Amino acid sequence: MTQSPMIEAVAHVAIETPRRYLTQLCQHFEHRLDVAYQDDRGSILSPAGTCLLDSSTGQLVLRARAEDAEKLALIEDVVSRHLLRFAFRNPPDITWQREAG
Repeated sequence: MTQSPMIEAVAHVAIETPRRYLTQLCQHFEHRLDVAYQDDRGSILSPAGTCLLDSSTGQLVLRARAEDAEKLALIEDVVSRHLLRFAFRNPPDITWQREAG
């Protein structure tokens, strides 16, 4: 049985203290999902797919992966809504770009 290829989207979010928001997102989701994080990288695994987080470049890079467009849109939406809720004082622009492949 072959595994279907994953599709991806990435968002480069300019936000103050990106590492703090990475940690906050991971801590929030770790109560319900499989989450790993350390320093400036993290991952959130959900039934819909995965979101990888990276704050090592001075911005918060979100990379969503899923097996179809519907599940990818769900991951994008959930992560974006939570980040906007946490950063309500200065909401960042979160624009997801679908990756080729």
